[in-house]
Amino acid sequence: MNDKSNHRIFGMKFADVYPLYVQKAERKNRTKAEVDQIICWLTGYDQAGLLQQIEQGNDFETFFAQAPAFHPNSSLIKGVVCGVRVEEIEDPLMQKIRYLDKLIDELAKGKAIEKILRQ
Repeated sequence: MNDKSNHRIFGMKFADVYPLYVQKAERKNRTKAEVDQIICWLTGYDQAGLLQQIEQGNDFETFFAQAPAFHPNSSLIKGVVCGVRVEEIEDPLMQKIRYLDKLIDELAKGKAIEKILRQ
């Protein structure tokens, strides 16, 4: 059996999850612009590319497969999301999704954007 079938999130539309990232940030007095900055930093999309992904309704697998340049410093993202250490996730796609989750968590927890972007 294909391992990917075990992960429903791979087939979820990025456009369906994106507003949840924004809501999570805004509940903690952070902005949609900061969410976009994080997503663009991680994936290499520019604002137009990010909007195109949302408008096209691409799933997470496509969203990350089409990402222009996954940030080389993403390997510096460490910690726990959903009870799993992100640096230990073996599936590359799941790891990218959890990296994004972790960055959004850090934003919502009030971490400075420079620290979130591993600068």
